Amino acid sequence: MTIFGQREHFSKEEFKRDENSLLYRFSSPENYNSESLERYPLLIFLHGAGERGNDNEIQLSYVDKIFGSEEFRYEFPCFVIVPQCPEDKRWVEVDWGLPSHTQPEEMSISLKLTMALVYETMMNYRIDTQRIYVVGLSMGGYGTWDLITRFPYLFAGAIPICGGGDEKVADKIVDVPVWAFHGAKDKAVPVDRSRNMINTIKENGGNPKYTEYPDKGHLVWTSAFETEGIWEWLFSQTNNRIKE
Repeated sequence: MTIFGQREHFSKEEFKRDENSLLYRFSSPENYNSESLERYPLLIFLHGAGERGNDNEIQLSYVDKIFGSEEFRYEFPCFVIVPQCPEDKRWVEVDWGLPSHTQPEEMSISLKLTMALVYETMMNYRIDTQRIYVVGLSMGGYGTWDLITRFPYLFAGAIPICGGGDEKVADKIVDVPVWAFHGAKDKAVPVDRSRNMINTIKENGGNPKYTEYPDKGHLVWTSAFETEGIWEWLFSQTNNRIKE
């Protein structure tokens, strides 16, 4: 797929809840009509630590050329939410360099706001609730694992890239389609963080996909995004596990 990125498709938005706010970029399918009966998937993208801030711009760095391309928008019409985590916050408030962590009892404020935004978007737009996806890299990979273990009945598919989760709760996502990516020489996030999550899911009867790059370090997301069939795989997932 030839990519020609266009940020013009992403409006700058701010979501407020109580005294807190979340900056985010939002994209709708081409020619979206709220009066139509057609419903569309919702894709949430969680950026890495380097894209934190308050400019509501830099979080698009690695995905505007993908999600904003005419080819992608034509082949995979969907809503896209790209929130921005503030500089002093994390999607999951844990140390990324540790060999393991225990999932915090509560979500970080940034993830709480993101999920509140997701539910509001589901109410206000014609979202296909059986096709809600989350993709995240590095710090966002942690956020991706965190979200699907907290909301296993919501997400139809997930792509966590060079992140990590709590293996003790991995049994909750045996039925969630996951395709994880990591570099074997990653010095920022130990590769065992992905390996352990994948192995635990398999031990509990799941069938996740995993791609490991033997000669790559931390910056593997470009390679992951260019993997043949990755987006076809994600958008082919349908969630039949939704609880009323």
